[in-house]
Amino acid sequence: MRESLLNPILATVALLICSNVFMTFAWYAHLKELGDKPWVFVALISWGIALFEYMFQVPANRIGFTVLSIGQLKILQEIIALSVFVPFSVLYMKEDLKLDYLWAGLCLVGAVYFVFRGEIS
Repeated sequence: MRESLLNPILATVALLICSNVFMTFAWYAHLKELGDKPWVFVALISWGIALFEYMFQVPANRIGFTVLSIGQLKILQEIIALSVFVPFSVLYMKEDLKLDYLWAGLCLVGAVYFVFRGEIS
């Protein structure tokens, strides 16, 4: 990959990681922390967290779209989402680490190959 593409891609990845941390907490942390609260209250809390998600996600996609296709952006987002979700589920939610996460990751490696293979060669 050319060096001129590297900075927008690194910025996109960094912003998407931040976005996904907020997204994961907005979507799932309430299951552990607010299970006894009414869903409307939880939805409002989640929306507040999601605002921060969008503050990172929107610029990430705008920057990324200057050098990546929409399909490449989506696959990148899914890889980052899984990379954030697995540690979250194991460390924060105390779920067991399953071999299925590895298989899902390998499927994503295949997805990365197919969406980026034009740039790889």
